[in-house]
Amino acid sequence: MEFVDLPPYAPILMESTRAIGYSSESAIADIIDNSITAGASNVDIDFFPIGDSYIYILDDGHGMSKDKLIAAMQYGSKNPLDVREESDLGRYGLGLKTASLSQCRKLTVISKIEEEIACCCWDLSYVKRKEIWALIILSEQEFNKLPGFDKLVKLKSGTLVLWQDLDKFAVGECDIATTFKHKAETIRDHLSLVFHRYLDGERGLKKLTIRMNNNEVEAQDPLLVGKSTQLIDTEIINIRGQKVVVTPFVLPHIDKLSTTELKKLGGKDGLRKRQGFYIYRNKRLLVWGTWFKLMRQGELSKLARVRVDIPNSLDDLWTLDIKKSVAFPPDEVKKNLSVIIGKIAEGSRRTWTYRGKKETSSEFIHMWNVLQMRDGGVCYEINNSHPLVEDILVRNPSVKVQLEKLLKFIGLSLPLNRLYIDLTNDTKLVNDSEAIEKEVIKLFKSTICSVSEEHRQALMESLKIAEPFCNYSDEIENAIAKGLLDD
Repeated sequence: MEFVDLPPYAPILMESTRAIGYSSESAIADIIDNSITAGASNVDIDFFPIGDSYIYILDDGHGMSKDKLIAAMQYGSKNPLDVREESDLGRYGLGLKTASLSQCRKLTVISKIEEEIACCCWDLSYVKRKEIWALIILSEQEFNKLPGFDKLVKLKSGTLVLWQDLDKFAVGECDIATTFKHKAETIRDHLSLVFHRYLDGERGLKKLTIRMNNNEVEAQDPLLVGKSTQLIDTEIINIRGQKVVVTPFVLPHIDKLSTTELKKLGGKDGLRKRQGFYIYRNKRLLVWGTWFKLMRQGELSKLARVRVDIPNSLDDLWTLDIKKSVAFPPDEVKKNLSVIIGKIAEGSRRTWTYRGKKETSSEFIHMWNVLQMRDGGVCYEINNSHPLVEDILVRNPSVKVQLEKLLKFIGLSLPLNRLYIDLTNDTKLVNDSEAIEKEVIKLFKSTICSVSEEHRQALMESLKIAEPFCNYSDEIENAIAKGLLDD
């Protein structure tokens, strides 16, 4: 047997890997992954669209020596199967190069550790001329005038990633300045989302500050942890001795969200489009807004979110791609997730449909009965045992037949399709308005005042636990205390 060593032809491979599919925001996020791995507390991103345009990402991480920097600039510098430290957000040893060169033709990295400063550069035009893997090593006289170096040199340690000749960053735009303007908000939103747990300084994480042209990026928590409801306990799935942590949430109804919170959730459209699983690898958001075909996106599950925390030691099972933007759960995880999503989707349905009221509680007397049909459907009928109905029948037994017929036809005539549309859109229903509250108190008063005093207390107590009065118990008690219900 014989073999031939066939190293890839540098100019062709480097040009080919530029088409992996990075967006500008995902490329910048990939560079910040390295900053986090390097223990950085601050990352500064500077966009300069005038003249010789450039973008640089500067961090205050631990930096690299010359030998480590050269190794980091090598394609495939790390084995994806190697055991990594828990804080390592890398994977294939390609991100720095492929992410950067997907946007520019010239990548320069300057790194400082203690008093040592090293600089390397991949210039695709130079590689094309040399036809080999020609990594340029710059001297201090060559790199001390580069953009951002004046800030790096003031740091105790850190790394500066500089993108120049931004041919791909501005593709499809008339000029680079217009591109910066169009993409700045998209990039900011992306970074605020994928790194929100680091930006918030979540317990156990080193707090990260990201600035874009000196403006700080604010965290955008898509789960509204602290305000959302966790209907079921966090579940731990053990795979190969490693823990996958699954935490389900139901967002508050849109009525309970501020304008700022709704915007951070993607607006009204985002509520539906972003439902599903949120996959975090070492607390960095990878994939979001998908149910992995375990269920369909629906209007009544739009408030459901499931956070899944995975360690980097299980990357191979999740088929993580180079861009770290695609991941699929292994079968062991899917089985557990299938059970969880049924519970979380039901919680979202209740929150959306019932708006936080007491319709699902067995402690109260409901105005409507829900009947399960043999074909799996449901129908609704007015509860003839409701105190208001019974009160009418006790005082007017002669109308029993006619009243029961009327209530039956009202139930059969419910506009179910219209109700579904109204309940699943984003408009606020009027059943929480002050006008309805006043009408309920007025109805309560007229009902109890229509019976003799000996029956009044019993009727009052039964009405308090019946709809719609049970939804306004505090208001009714206040009215009683103030004597507003007296004859």
